[in-house]
Amino acid sequence: MSKSLILDSVCKNFGGVVAAQDVHMEVPAGRVTGLIGPNGAGKTTLVNLITGMLPLTSGSIRFGDDETSDLSAHEISRLGFARTFQNIRLLKEATVLENLLIGFHQRETSSFLSCLLGLPSSMEETRRTKQEAMGLLQRFDMTRFADFPASGLAYGHQRRVEMMRAVASQPALLMLDEPVAGMNDVEAQELGEIFKSLSQQGMGILLIEHNIRFVTQICEYLYVLDGGRIIAQGTPQEVVTNPAVIAAYLGN
Repeated sequence: MSKSLILDSVCKNFGGVVAAQDVHMEVPAGRVTGLIGPNGAGKTTLVNLITGMLPLTSGSIRFGDDETSDLSAHEISRLGFARTFQNIRLLKEATVLENLLIGFHQRETSSFLSCLLGLPSSMEETRRTKQEAMGLLQRFDMTRFADFPASGLAYGHQRRVEMMRAVASQPALLMLDEPVAGMNDVEAQELGEIFKSLSQQGMGILLIEHNIRFVTQICEYLYVLDGGRIIAQGTPQEVVTNPAVIAAYLGN
């Protein structure tokens, strides 16, 4: 069953500082939804609230029929959430393939003992997992780097490894925090096509970005955050022509 992420009157205060104020937002399955805003708008804070890394001050967050507001980050992950971070978090000395295999951990069914004993069921699962991992490498055009140490990759390729690892868990909802930062237009466009294909397969995607041109090409619906508040929402065309959005970015 397809599930939507719904934020209802979400607020977050850090002492006297308001980081999120009365945020209402919906991220449905099968759509790339964008969240944009100037530096310091509160975008990453909002993602940390969604993923349980920060507690809410008030309001509620639901995923389908599940209330997630009071769940731990681990419990929320188990519901089918995956995310990437602004700062790349890879095992730098491990190979690309080894980093990618970490993403399959939540889907493993073999017990530790069966893996230790090398039982046929465990060996078959390992074979299938590696086959799926190679399929992801091919999809992201990274097959040639499978045995490279992650630390030896260019920044853009390290970004791809982190995204592949998130996709490997087959999430129902994928949150991408600045996924094309530091990439050129060609690299960003290639990833954008992958994001759209994932959404077409039923995955809900929340894309947090500074690159307005990129999000307007990829996203079907946008929310604009400024000072912890949603100041505009709608189609890309509606948002980029909104006077409040123009003022937020240009400082007028």
